[in-house]
Amino acid sequence: MNNSTEKHENRLKLEVQALPSSPGVYQYFNEDGIIIYIGKAKDLKKRVSSYFSKQHDDGKTRLLVRKIHKIRHIVVDTEEDALLLENNLIKKYQPRYNILLKDDKSFPYIVIKNEAFPRVFSTRNFVRDGSIYFGPYTSVGMVRTLIDLFRQIYPIRTCKLNLSSENIKEGKYKECLEYHIGKCKAPCVGLYNEQIYNSNIAAIKDILQGNISSVLKYMHEVMMQYAQELEFEKANEIKGKIELLKGYQSKSTVVNPKMSNVDVFSILDDPKVAYVNFLRVVNGAIIQSHTMEFKKKLNESSADILLLAISEMQNRLHLLAREVLVPFSLDIEFERIKLLVPKIGDKKKLMDLSERNVKYYRLDKLKQQSLHKKEPREERILKVMQTDLRLKVLPRHIECFDNSNIQGTNPVAACVVFRNGKPYKKDYRHFNIKTVEGPNDFASMEEVVYRRYKRLKEECESLPQLVVIDGGKGQLGAAVRILRDLGLTEQISVIGIAKRLEEIFYPGDPVPLYLDKNSETLKIIQHLRNEAHRFGITFHRQKRSINFIKSELNEISGVGDKTVEQLFKTFKSFNKIKAATLENLVASVGKDKGRRVYLYFNPDKDI
Repeated sequence: MNNSTEKHENRLKLEVQALPSSPGVYQYFNEDGIIIYIGKAKDLKKRVSSYFSKQHDDGKTRLLVRKIHKIRHIVVDTEEDALLLENNLIKKYQPRYNILLKDDKSFPYIVIKNEAFPRVFSTRNFVRDGSIYFGPYTSVGMVRTLIDLFRQIYPIRTCKLNLSSENIKEGKYKECLEYHIGKCKAPCVGLYNEQIYNSNIAAIKDILQGNISSVLKYMHEVMMQYAQELEFEKANEIKGKIELLKGYQSKSTVVNPKMSNVDVFSILDDPKVAYVNFLRVVNGAIIQSHTMEFKKKLNESSADILLLAISEMQNRLHLLAREVLVPFSLDIEFERIKLLVPKIGDKKKLMDLSERNVKYYRLDKLKQQSLHKKEPREERILKVMQTDLRLKVLPRHIECFDNSNIQGTNPVAACVVFRNGKPYKKDYRHFNIKTVEGPNDFASMEEVVYRRYKRLKEECESLPQLVVIDGGKGQLGAAVRILRDLGLTEQISVIGIAKRLEEIFYPGDPVPLYLDKNSETLKIIQHLRNEAHRFGITFHRQKRSINFIKSELNEISGVGDKTVEQLFKTFKSFNKIKAATLENLVASVGKDKGRRVYLYFNPDKDI
């Protein structure tokens, strides 16, 4: 050892001896003045001295120690403060030897702005201006769904105007298009009471916090009050909003309605990468699920990685629940957070669910890495789907069902078909609901599944390997009952997909599967669901339109349903019937009825 090296080591040992025995963060610099490692400690002196007082088994740690040229430290009050500061500094400087959070993108929030007549919108920027932020959400689609729901229920403004009382009194603004189409009550010109507007904002806060039951109770009281005052139109409007909220509430994964708010962390630790799953439970329902991936640089322990993940989610959410479930004890005390290792009951089930999700996330990652590069993309995706969804065979033929109706009118259903992971539009099918009256999704699902597979079975046509039901447990159960009656449950696998958190439900399994939001399997299932919805709603609109047109043609004296059908068969569209000549109409439906139709659309003609 030369003199310069010996002097350098002696200088570092003196720096270590001068460190306080307090909680804090330490930083290691190389000879170029670049931070190469940041760590936190309950006892700075004890932790830092451990790097220099023993022989490390890990080669990367030995290399790190050799490169340390200077040590700096920051003292804080508690180990919790040290944990948060460490996380912030790592994200800021990204030292070479620190663990790397691979999923460090910004997630969207829903913000209730701190202003008169507050706006509600999505953002990726957290600004400390007194506004209230909810999230972050791992699904942009979820954020859009919530904001759409709020705008359907409450007339909240979308403009960026400064609606101070002075500006409103001075008449600076005019009503916009949103007011004229009934989506805003024009607070900008003083047409909407600020107290009522703020009560709507309070209800939105409750919904975002998961307290939907109190909002439903209040809205029900308002509806009954309107009904007693014989204002039935207003009562019916409130009823529609209640149904929207109940529909949103039913899509939550309910664990136990009596359970208080709790956050859950689980970890799966590999030699080079660690995966941490986070679940947020509010009023007994899972409202968030997210898995983080940490790339190791040194031989970090599971406890260190789990603490970093908790710190990361605390930074992103800005507030964790008072009770946090973890898979094993952690040697740290938080000021307002109680760490608990669940052993039995619903909390243990939550931990099992979180561990199940992190396991599937890891399996998905490993699958993607192990797939052969030259394998055809379609074959690769089908194999991924088979593994993800635990299928016996490759899902080369998939069918998806969706019901469409508005308040029970013109009920229809759609079946879309994917072959080798792609839409096969030739086999798409529409269904008119024939045996169900009113908006009964379960009975409608039973009817169309029965008709579809009874026919395929009788005609000896090929059956799908997988059927996807757009809906939760109820619709899934209806489809399974029919397939069981037809004796097809061994040949066809069935899953359901719920819209809120994109949960995958299996028959007889109360615990849903959460696929990674970026997985190819989930993207194909979403594509199936969206195609079924598009195909079904298009047919539903066409049917409503044709029924409207037919009702107009039926207004013509002497023209019945058979005549209307013949006219559509000949001319294909309402506009062509309307523009047809007398000769063509007579040729289609006869002299008398052709003359009646012609005069209906051409009353000024003399024939």
